[in-house]
Amino acid sequence: MEINMTQLTKDYGKFRALDGISLTISGGMFGLLGPNGAGKTTLLRILTTLLAPTSGQARVGGVDVMQNPGEVRQRLGYLPQDFGFYRSLTAFEMLDYIGALKNIPARQRKDQVMVVLEDVHLIAEARRKVGTFSGGMRQRLGIAQALLGDPDLIVVDEPTAGLDPEERIRFRNLLARLAQQRTVLLSTHIIADVEANCAGLAVLNSGRIVFSGSPDALREQARGSVWQVDAPAERWSALEARYPVLAARALDGRVQGRLLADHPPMEGAQPAEPRLEDGYVHVMKSSASTQEARHA
Repeated sequence: MEINMTQLTKDYGKFRALDGISLTISGGMFGLLGPNGAGKTTLLRILTTLLAPTSGQARVGGVDVMQNPGEVRQRLGYLPQDFGFYRSLTAFEMLDYIGALKNIPARQRKDQVMVVLEDVHLIAEARRKVGTFSGGMRQRLGIAQALLGDPDLIVVDEPTAGLDPEERIRFRNLLARLAQQRTVLLSTHIIADVEANCAGLAVLNSGRIVFSGSPDALREQARGSVWQVDAPAERWSALEARYPVLAARALDGRVQGRLLADHPPMEGAQPAEPRLEDGYVHVMKSSASTQEARHA
């Protein structure tokens, strides 16, 4: 399913949360990266028909989200950042209740609930109370409710925040498997979530798209600007004050680090192969410089 956004803006009084967002998302798994407050959740709420834009247009599978919100809702599943769980209900009871809210006929509901529990590997926990679930299990249950009704589009907002590394990997693999048959839109500020599974991504900062393309293309944004240095500890504070630090490790009175700079930051600095997070930091720094110049 394709998603098309054209010049989307959203104002809250004098504050502009989204500023002319134009973006096309095709099938598979697509990552929306950006810091907290960048506008990611506002954008997702517009795409899921929960919020009206101030101006612009958004279409999901060719359907305008403002003109035909009911049709859009029938085609998507949504896991918001703060999803309410009924702790006293079993996993089956909770999904059965949500299925009823989605107007799934009672004759079909039981079968669908069992199918989505199987999809997220919670079938053995169907009769277990949700209040006893781990964080990762609750997130998988959240995806299960989004899958009810067999939607073409799954939208998830910061799904791995707070999960331990093992649960995060398990959850990312689940999303990747779902993306083989559906479009999955993943909003996150965690670089590893996007690097692991997304074929395409966009970076949002201060309500604007500052990059869109493949993970490899984002990585290339930092090529020639990443330097490996080995400096005496007494020199490190000066380097740290002048250049963005990508990584650092203290060892035997010296600091080995990776810095972002347009030129060698010190004698003996060696160019380093850029990583995805390096490309992210580079475009964020570039967009900040652009905004400063715009307001100067």
